[in-house]
Amino acid sequence: MNRKSWITGIALSFLIVFGSSKAIAAKLSSGQLSAVLLTVGLASGSGSTVGPDGALYVTEGAAGRISRVDPQTGEITTFASGLPIWIFPHIGGAMDVAFIGETAYVLVTVVGPEVGGNPGDVVGIYRVDGPNSFTVVANIGKFSLENPPIPAPFVPTGVQYALQTFRGGFLVTDGHHNRVLWVTLDGTITELIAFGNTVPTGLAVSGNTVYMTEAGPVPHLPEAGKMIAFNPNSPSATEVASGASLLVDVEYGRGRSLYALSQGDYSGGPEGSPALPNTGAIVEVNEDGTFSVVSDGLDRPTSFEFIGNTAYVVTLTGEIWKIDGVSGPPFGN
Repeated sequence: MNRKSWITGIALSFLIVFGSSKAIAAKLSSGQLSAVLLTVGLASGSGSTVGPDGALYVTEGAAGRISRVDPQTGEITTFASGLPIWIFPHIGGAMDVAFIGETAYVLVTVVGPEVGGNPGDVVGIYRVDGPNSFTVVANIGKFSLENPPIPAPFVPTGVQYALQTFRGGFLVTDGHHNRVLWVTLDGTITELIAFGNTVPTGLAVSGNTVYMTEAGPVPHLPEAGKMIAFNPNSPSATEVASGASLLVDVEYGRGRSLYALSQGDYSGGPEGSPALPNTGAIVEVNEDGTFSVVSDGLDRPTSFEFIGNTAYVVTLTGEIWKIDGVSGPPFGN
């Protein structure tokens, strides 16, 4: 994917769906395991995390909101609202959320005057101080303007995708600037590692090892969909597995098995077009560097989380699906 295509997003063409906030009796028979529809009604679906209370927290860029979702009932309540909303349909605004202790932090991207937004809206990490109160703790947009990648990007403030806690601060992927940033709570930002045109997306951490997914450039061939690993002190990354289209997230499951989330087969439309509907999948990493499909037929998923051996998948349509029984032997054993 060239840099310009990221203004329309890495296949994040959200459909706005309204409906019940209760669990829904729908099932998607897919792959080895079936996905059950937990809830609909999010204005859009992007990043997610499991909060300190054990609930799911999901960002909604279209609404400038973080929603709390009960993983048992699917009930949706507003956790925080009033964040900058996306400027362009389908990309930006509140992209991801993470907790340090009891405090939530949200990643906001593609807002502000550089892209035609409000002058006061900042690209960066916001601390959630209350239901309608936030403090910018790191101005990633300013850092990106002052430290652009080469060649010069189409979006000078970048298109950040994932937020991951690490060493009391955060790692942030930028799928447009093709790099990972290290951000401390005092607002210090450094470039941790840079890549070619690989489109960095999801993040997970185990000890001192960072795992990251790459969507790969257009046409998002399966061989370009990779999971890599790197140490914060190493200048390069190691390939862990490849062979799944449009990878957007990585997580550890029960038993320390590694899983990735594929948004699905490239639609062949204009750059930045979403994957084809119902072609997404959760895939498991094999020791030989391949992926095995655990559950497929998912409709353009954007992020996922594990609670026990149940996977919760957030989709760009504002749905959350749950897949029970996802487990396997520890990766590397």
